[in-house]
Amino acid sequence: MVVPRPRADDLLSVGGEGVGPETWVAWQPSVLLVEDDAGDALLVEELVADSALKIRLQWVRSMAEAAEALAADVPDCVLLDLHLPDAQGLEALSRVRAGAERAAVVVLTGLAEEETGLAAVAAGAQDYLVKGRVEPGLFGRAVRYAIQRKQAERAAVALQSSRMQAQENARLERGLLPRPLLRGEGVEAVARYRPGRAQALLGGDFYDIVQSVDGTVHAVVGDVSGHGPDEAALGVALRIAWRTLVLSGVTGAEQVARLEELLVAERIRGEVFATLVCLTAAPGERTARVVRAGHHGLLMRDGGGVEWVEVPGGPALGVLPGLADWPVADLSVPAGAAVVLFTDGLFEGHVGRGSERLGEDGLLRLARERAALAPEPFVDELIARAEALAETRGGLADDVAVLHLQWT
Repeated sequence: MVVPRPRADDLLSVGGEGVGPETWVAWQPSVLLVEDDAGDALLVEELVADSALKIRLQWVRSMAEAAEALAADVPDCVLLDLHLPDAQGLEALSRVRAGAERAAVVVLTGLAEEETGLAAVAAGAQDYLVKGRVEPGLFGRAVRYAIQRKQAERAAVALQSSRMQAQENARLERGLLPRPLLRGEGVEAVARYRPGRAQALLGGDFYDIVQSVDGTVHAVVGDVSGHGPDEAALGVALRIAWRTLVLSGVTGAEQVARLEELLVAERIRGEVFATLVCLTAAPGERTARVVRAGHHGLLMRDGGGVEWVEVPGGPALGVLPGLADWPVADLSVPAGAAVVLFTDGLFEGHVGRGSERLGEDGLLRLARERAALAPEPFVDELIARAEALAETRGGLADDVAVLHLQWT
């Protein structure tokens, strides 16, 4: 049986746990020697032969040969002479680092060039060795520690990148999740946002609610197609634009048309679209005006029961730019009733291990089983149950935004 040769990447985890000495003893790192002097190359070969660390050595005489070797297989470490026929000084180091980003680099210097070695370390090399002053034991340790330092550097960079991405995702999510602008009269709102599976991919689901000075309630729930920072940023732009239009007095079909203009101008790819449902309800009235653009229906809670409601609507934003029409539908909202707007992540999760999904009927069934609950536990239980049903497939893959509105 052939056992694959482990790489340094396999021995050092990003979490920094490291490995035991017995693993390093069994490990045989690959080292590329870039040295044009045959005598110095022979000295390195003797150090390798006498070292306790079993090294697989390849020797090349120029930077051109080194480039070919690095293109074929990146070694764990590069031993680099800074005086080559086709590259001198830190230029040689720069070219090696560009061609072998994950390899450690140990610079070989002459007796009077220790400052050059220090400059090379400052420029990105992991260590330097003075030719003729290196014992086999020191040589083996230097190679091993250089590889360890390189892996630690890469782990630190990866961790920092992960932190920066998490911070950027958090900023985008804050933009998708506004603080409802309510005046505390006539309506009770419960809003929830749940990122998709362990925040693996940031989505573009968004919601917002604004109450005008006259008490009129404006609400929106939307979903940008796709996942990632571009889609999330577009969702943030649509939500902010929606709130601006509401505060400017632009509602109904004209509002949706302006939002489509923004989507078309801001989307990165022509196939990106967005669905949304907007609701406007004036105080004292039992009818809400609803505009639906490619979005699914909503839930109506009334008198201990729950119904699925789907008013007439138009296409999603961006599907027929400049050609679509969105009718404004009247929705009867009895006294004490509640309207629940949400994105499709709530019902598109799988049920069990097969291909079956919860679907609209399944979501309605879950809602009816919890119809007697107060608004907050109703929403929380609905999301939790949908998540539990999808647990065997890793949970809900898509983001979920829910907005529960109840008029008092």
